[in-house]
Amino acid sequence: MIWLELIVAGIFETVWATTMKYSEGFTKLGFSIATLVAMTASFLLLARATKTLPLSIAYPIWTGIGAVGSILIGVILFKDSLSPLTWVFVGFLLIGIVGIKLTTGH
Repeated sequence: MIWLELIVAGIFETVWATTMKYSEGFTKLGFSIATLVAMTASFLLLARATKTLPLSIAYPIWTGIGAVGSILIGVILFKDSLSPLTWVFVGFLLIGIVGIKLTTGH
């Protein structure tokens, strides 16, 4: 269950990064509020996860999910363009996230 909460925390990190972009520097109220709600949810779930998981495991997983999620959202919604080599490194991020999970005793 704690891993599910950590994954959801990472997803909320992607959500707040996306809504922050849509808020246009916090000038759009609805997206600004959505950003703050998603940030709060993300941080609260991360805090819950660190009650059980070591910080050295929980934080990299959380940031990794947020990073990969934000990359995918950037490409899909904002038409960001990434080089093939950048995609290789995104793959390394995914491998790192899965590797950390698979090699922990939690």
